[in-house]
Amino acid sequence: MLKPSLLATSLLAASSLFSTSYVLAQDEVNVYSYRQAFLVEPLFAEFTKQTGVKVNVVFAKAGLIERLEQEGKHTPADLLLTTDIGHLEEAMEKGVLQPVQDEVLEEHIPAHLRDPEGRWFALTTRARVIYASKERVPEGEVQSYEDLADPKWQGRICTRKGDHPYNIALIASMIAHHGEEDAKAWLSALKSNLAQKPQGNDRAQVKAIKEGVCDLAIGNSYYYGKMLENPEQQAWAQAVNLVYPNQQDRGTHMNISGVGMTLGAPHKEAALQLMRFLSDTKAQGMYAEVNYETPVKADVPASELVASWGEFKADTLPLHEIAAQRKAAAQLVNKVEFNH
Repeated sequence: MLKPSLLATSLLAASSLFSTSYVLAQDEVNVYSYRQAFLVEPLFAEFTKQTGVKVNVVFAKAGLIERLEQEGKHTPADLLLTTDIGHLEEAMEKGVLQPVQDEVLEEHIPAHLRDPEGRWFALTTRARVIYASKERVPEGEVQSYEDLADPKWQGRICTRKGDHPYNIALIASMIAHHGEEDAKAWLSALKSNLAQKPQGNDRAQVKAIKEGVCDLAIGNSYYYGKMLENPEQQAWAQAVNLVYPNQQDRGTHMNISGVGMTLGAPHKEAALQLMRFLSDTKAQGMYAEVNYETPVKADVPASELVASWGEFKADTLPLHEIAAQRKAAAQLVNKVEFNH
């Protein structure tokens, strides 16, 4: 990861791509993106092909929200694309997104997957699943997030750090459903069941199951597809069953990738065109095939591979209610010293 000073310099250099001519042009749109280039560039190319509107993009792993905050209403960026509800909520809290009221977006995207005031919209969803060893965990033995607190799993669970945005969102959902005290007890019990100190990314947890370090792991669903397509990681995926938790009650926790229109968007009409395109059938299908994410548009099917993992019930608690618990979730991680 770039050091802060280098990151700021790189973002400044990258944003110079948004020249004065770009800002004034009415047939272009400028995007700040936390999403990787390989995923969104084909979408942008298709959008330009259909509309004639050019898409200029700054890609970064961090720092974009801070840049929008500095630029304020004078930002050259029209849209912010993110990989997590946390980024969208942070951008909203810092006042760098503006509300968008649009019937097309509201038709494409379910109400529980967008901000009530239209400051952000989900574009895809991904399940936070449990990976279970095929050899050491009989099917059906783990069925819910709550099950992960059972003492029988002591020394048998792996996960990445508790303060990673993916886990913060999951913990926030536990608070939203159970209250802070019960969520704290659950998180403390989960910590007691860990096989090792939280570390690595989601794929590393599945690798640890394959190597016998643990029997259960928490991870995003789309990594299962990514491992299956990677010859060096196929054996990891083949060593586990993918479990969609809480099918008997509220459903599996879902996180999102999403988009918001910036406060000072200079090309609002073109930006809205792109938002509509990203939420419509063509782009939703491309997301599904390339990154094994689940479309938000109801009539767009999951990819054939994802569909082969089986249908599942998703948690439909409004995501903004879960996101409102992010700060409390981060505090719980520190209180139980989850990462230590």
